Amino acid sequence: MTAPHLDQLDHQLIQILSLDARISNRKIAAELGVTEGTVRGRIKKLQQDGMIAFTAITSLGLVDSRKLAFIGVQADVNRVKEIATEIAELAAVNAVMITMGRFNILVFGLFSELDKLHDVASDQILAIKDVHHVETSIAVKTVKYNSRIVRITKPSKPE
Repeated sequence: MTAPHLDQLDHQLIQILSLDARISNRKIAAELGVTEGTVRGRIKKLQQDGMIAFTAITSLGLVDSRKLAFIGVQADVNRVKEIATEIAELAAVNAVMITMGRFNILVFGLFSELDKLHDVASDQILAIKDVHHVETSIAVKTVKYNSRIVRITKPSKPE
């Protein structure tokens, strides 16, 4: 499967929408010198190709008393993808990334209780075959957070 080709108009559309996703198609069309139908069609195609999505992104400060926690995982290098996929299926996990460095998997989650974090790290992740070590860290203060780094994924299945 090849990635969709984005031309200059697509890039301009994405740039405008990344600054204000609520801007009207009419305003975008006027700014780019194209018809409203062109804008509407391009946006629809970008959404269908998974290149853009519209969602409300909340501030980490609105997450009640939950704290952002990171779980570094050292796993067998021959099973990293399988293990990362298994970790991603855990309900308490918000993001899983395969990394290079001290840990080969990095897990993100929002936790209101340290007991729940301990349960996920020690009782669930560490129990997975070929996971050798886990280490947790908790964000105590957010100095900078850029919500534009959000990755578009398929919607999760309702539980």
